[in-house]
Amino acid sequence: MEHLEKGRAHEIDEQKWVYDSSFDHRGRRPLRASTGAWKASFFIIAIEFAERLSYFGIATSLIIYLTVVIHLDVKTSAKTANQWAGVTTLMPLVGGFLADAYLGRFPTVLLSSIIYLMGLILLTLSSMVPSLKPCASHDHCLEPRKIHVIVFFIAIYLVSVGTGGHKPSLESFGADQFDDDHPDERKKKMSFFNWWNAGLCAGLLLGVTLIVYMQVHIGWGQADIVLTAVMACSVVIFVIGRPIYRYRKPGSPLKPMIQVCVAAFSKRNLSYPSNPSELYEVPKSVKTQERLLCHTESFKFLDKAAVIEEKDFSDTKQQDPWRLATVTRVEEMKLLLNMIPIWLTTLPFGMCVAQSTTFFIKQGTQLDREITRSFTLPPASIYSLAACGMMLSVAVYDRILIPLLRRVTGTERGINILQRIGIGQAFSVTAMIVSAVVERKRLTIVQNDPLHSSITMSVFWLAPQFVIIGIADGFTLVGLQEYFYDQVPDSMRSLGIALYLSVIGAGNFLSSFLITIVDHVTEKVSGKSWFGKDLNGSRLDHFYWFLAAITSANLCVYVFVASRYSYKNVQRKTTGGTVAVADCYQGDGQGARA
Repeated sequence: MEHLEKGRAHEIDEQKWVYDSSFDHRGRRPLRASTGAWKASFFIIAIEFAERLSYFGIATSLIIYLTVVIHLDVKTSAKTANQWAGVTTLMPLVGGFLADAYLGRFPTVLLSSIIYLMGLILLTLSSMVPSLKPCASHDHCLEPRKIHVIVFFIAIYLVSVGTGGHKPSLESFGADQFDDDHPDERKKKMSFFNWWNAGLCAGLLLGVTLIVYMQVHIGWGQADIVLTAVMACSVVIFVIGRPIYRYRKPGSPLKPMIQVCVAAFSKRNLSYPSNPSELYEVPKSVKTQERLLCHTESFKFLDKAAVIEEKDFSDTKQQDPWRLATVTRVEEMKLLLNMIPIWLTTLPFGMCVAQSTTFFIKQGTQLDREITRSFTLPPASIYSLAACGMMLSVAVYDRILIPLLRRVTGTERGINILQRIGIGQAFSVTAMIVSAVVERKRLTIVQNDPLHSSITMSVFWLAPQFVIIGIADGFTLVGLQEYFYDQVPDSMRSLGIALYLSVIGAGNFLSSFLITIVDHVTEKVSGKSWFGKDLNGSRLDHFYWFLAAITSANLCVYVFVASRYSYKNVQRKTTGGTVAVADCYQGDGQGARA
């Protein structure tokens, strides 16, 4: 009876206080009712909206700016845009590491937002200050001033640096507002990633419509002023939410992984224990706020790091982490190794996504964009259809598919994370096939009517490929966010989000590299490159078919890798708060059964 009363008291206490490793803005244990969850997340989603508005306002028009204002050819513009997007989405690896290891997520977001704001201010000055403008007069010039080109590229790469700290830290900071050990908050976290992307898409949608319209019809400088003002306001909103956030202490995320490797190597000649329970773990008597992991059979050579020798405890009361690692630390190292094949097999998806902000947009410049006699759709605004496709797929997935699949499977998640990612990759193959067919039709029109070219073909012929790539994003990109946040060690969650972004970054670089290789090979083999001076002299349809073939072959490899993947197994906590070693979340990527 006394045991039951203690259990109830503990349950009531857990409803009042948050018992994970987080703390409030005063460094105390967070009060559940007044901190975190949705009340904090809305402040965080607000700044994500502003950042994505700025990013896509720049990214989707970049290839247009490079060809029209900087006067680069199509091939060079596409490669330059891909390289910038690649740097922008690989910089989070640095920012994520700094946030996890040294600065903490809140300070990293604040610092990187200020750097981002500096880039936007410089971008505004490059278009508004007379001495920094591309041309001396208001008329178009054949070549822009060097000072403008220098300031412009410094500005957009400052935005890249700002994004490097902002993206991984903000998203992981938002997910940190939910307690994994609280059933209700754990379910809300699953929806957080979906609504996070809804905010992202809202910013994207306004960026490629309102901002792009201003760039084309009012002026590049005026559009930059709006982006700067919105970003400045969002930083203020983010700081206002400081009292209700939950925070986590930074700590070196890579040092424990190195210690596991050193310990495993130093004990390489020892034999494995007959029972895995003989491996070293944090004793039950020691209270710890971190989540402990269950032992798995993969990468068994690392288990030797947790094999106990007499001398491990002979000299000091505490073990030397360079000689003896806990099962949890060993399993965290295994998690990172398990992620490598998944990361590699999602790179072709990143290559497909890269086309949507480069060649897809450039195709739009060659088509009829007249909506009414007084309104012509800016080329980059067609990208709004991708945002609509993503928002539609996220809404349908979150509100219809997930509740249905939960009832069918009896699990919290409905389908596992890697299945969701695979579905999106299948859509990306379809997007490339549709793109190839549409581009072939456009080239046929150009051949049949060289005088009018493809201006008689409506820009909405591009709608299917944009919508499909948007649906692919809704499955794969959201799935990758959740996968890399959930499956990395708890101390590396900013770095985990950075790994998701690096898929897109590496995909952009691979796309740029592929363009160079294909350009060289096709010119050498057939005497004419698939990438000419303009789109009418290019064979983008062949390039899209080539990407579809690469992505299809990769999808087969991905299915094989995903089917053999071992998910993170977390030890459950008993009513008294101690860890039950044998009681684990069985790792199927589904979450606990309802």
